Amino acid sequence: MPAYMIFIRESPVVDAAAFAAYGAANRASAAALVERYGIKPLAVYGAAEALEGETPDGIILLEFPTADAARAWYDSPEYQAATPDRHRAAQYRAILFEGLPPR
Repeated sequence: MPAYMIFIRESPVVDAAAFAAYGAANRASAAALVERYGIKPLAVYGAAEALEGETPDGIILLEFPTADAARAWYDSPEYQAATPDRHRAAQYRAILFEGLPPR
């Protein structure tokens, strides 16, 4: 069953250098991680409009083949090495949820 991870940037970036370092670390390992964990980016910081509640500063939506693959990527040493920069850069929420089974 496919699973999705959504990262919601709640506030504007407060540390541009940390945000740049986070982006550079992800770009450096992106191809290998995409292949290893089956990551499919669906939306990355596109325009957003809140229909209810506050509009977040940014949203990333990733698709994974399974929730286990998503957790494995999130917990991987490569991704965890980059997360301190993301945490310094801005306030985020990360949510993992499962989709519907294939028909």
